[in-house]
Amino acid sequence: MSVADTETHRTIEAVWRIESARIVAGVARIVRDVGMAEELAHDALVAALEQWPKTGVPDKPGAWLAATARNRAIDRVRRRPMLDRTHAEIGRDLDERQQDEVARMEAAIDDDIGDDLLRLVFVACHPVLGPEARVALTLRLLGGLTTDEIARAFLVSESTIAQRIVRAKKKLTEARVPFEVPRGADRERRLASVLEVIYLVYNEGYSATAGDDWMRPALCEEALRLGRILAELVPQEAEVHGLVALMEIQASRAKARTSPAGEPILLNDQNRARWDQLLIRRGLAALERAGALGGARGPYALQAAIAACHARATDAAETDWSRISALYGELARVAPSPIVELNRAVAIGMADGPAAGLAAADAVAGEPVLATYHLLPAVRGEFLERLGRIEEARESFARAASLTRNEREREVLLGRAGRR
Repeated sequence: MSVADTETHRTIEAVWRIESARIVAGVARIVRDVGMAEELAHDALVAALEQWPKTGVPDKPGAWLAATARNRAIDRVRRRPMLDRTHAEIGRDLDERQQDEVARMEAAIDDDIGDDLLRLVFVACHPVLGPEARVALTLRLLGGLTTDEIARAFLVSESTIAQRIVRAKKKLTEARVPFEVPRGADRERRLASVLEVIYLVYNEGYSATAGDDWMRPALCEEALRLGRILAELVPQEAEVHGLVALMEIQASRAKARTSPAGEPILLNDQNRARWDQLLIRRGLAALERAGALGGARGPYALQAAIAACHARATDAAETDWSRISALYGELARVAPSPIVELNRAVAIGMADGPAAGLAAADAVAGEPVLATYHLLPAVRGEFLERLGRIEEARESFARAASLTRNEREREVLLGRAGRR
């Protein structure tokens, strides 16, 4: 492959990553099938890979891909077989019925592309799919990630991700999930699923559950991009802005969270001069927007408010832990969970002393969901160490190290246990 061809291929990949979601969304509105839409969009991508090295990159490459995919979709509908009728019958009826359908589809092309993208978001994150399938399909359709990229991000095999995506598309087809934006109560339920998927992607990037890396920045960036798009598509939804605020503020710490060698740096030890002030300002603005829409007490907005307490403190000593503790208390009422209570225990320990924090942590230690959660013994180890109960602390840190699947985190915990 020549240098020129290599550059053309890189251009195609970049355009595809940016435009693929809109292309798939536009085609899905025509064919009403997400799996078929992705197939036709990829046909357009293949056509670009074959033609552009010979003809050059078009002036509007995204529009070229969209038009090619759209034309293939219309051709597919024209050729769609009617298995229960003879070819003669099909021929007699083709002009009247299928030309009407094609006319409807061509008219639909002029609709707001944002509506198409929003429809695709709701379809990819439909609750009929399990969380893992929703995440994989969202990253494939909306993020433009390849199967291999998704597999590497989540440390599973490429075949596993491929199967999840195939099964997800099949399930959507079998369930006849409509390509539309839901309304009323159904929209509210489905939006919660969409936000959950974006947050799952972000969390995996922010604190990788397994592997050799403490963070996976590409996943954080992808989740933040999806969140920003969603905020533009549904600007009146307070919790969308709450989630964007949370991700923006947390993302601001990215450069300070690891050493040059990739070792984790905990929040209180971070150099706050390295926090990205632009992201913090964006996050605070999104949080203010959520509040203006009446969503200050939504689960994501409350978590963003907690993150904002850290962002506003110029150093760790200035952190308003009493307010953070109160916010966690409110979050526990709005979205109760043992993990929220454990986080609240940390805030209590910072505000009222290690004995109070340890008591709060021990109060939820019996919850089944925390039985193998490595942060419970890590939190207990921190408080025990501050109380001077060194041997117990080391045992807790060793227990935490045995439970985590992240190698960087394990090294830190083993170091605290005195076993590294």
